[in-house]
Amino acid sequence: MKPTGDPALWRLFTEVGIIEQLARHKLESSMPEGLKISQFGVLNHLVRLGGAWSPVRLANAFQVTKAAMTNTVGRLEKRGLVEVANDPDDGRGKLVSITDAGRDMRERCVDSVGPFMADLTMEISDEELAAALPVLEKIRTWLDSHRS
Repeated sequence: MKPTGDPALWRLFTEVGIIEQLARHKLESSMPEGLKISQFGVLNHLVRLGGAWSPVRLANAFQVTKAAMTNTVGRLEKRGLVEVANDPDDGRGKLVSITDAGRDMRERCVDSVGPFMADLTMEISDEELAAALPVLEKIRTWLDSHRS
């Protein structure tokens, strides 16, 4: 692709945006049982960080509205992948936690994208990926600390 003359940061964000769209489509088409990327994201988040999370805290983590997160959590709950319980510290609040079935589904999702990831690593080496990570992590950290 021929450079446009745009500043490097603009070009980087353009590339990241395109990568996100392409990856989302590829990953979502690989998810088992029609699971959506947003639903996988919640399962993955709960596995990675553990504990019970309020829908508001999840919404903030994913930068979506509380209504959008409530919808996602409701769909996961209907499938038995998360449990929603009353918050013992807040009578009006709810807490979301992952179930064993949710952990299993998360693992199935990870396994389902294995072939795609293997194909990609045939084109891009671990060393190339490792070299890209520090800059991306620095940008993410800065953006996270400057949320509005």
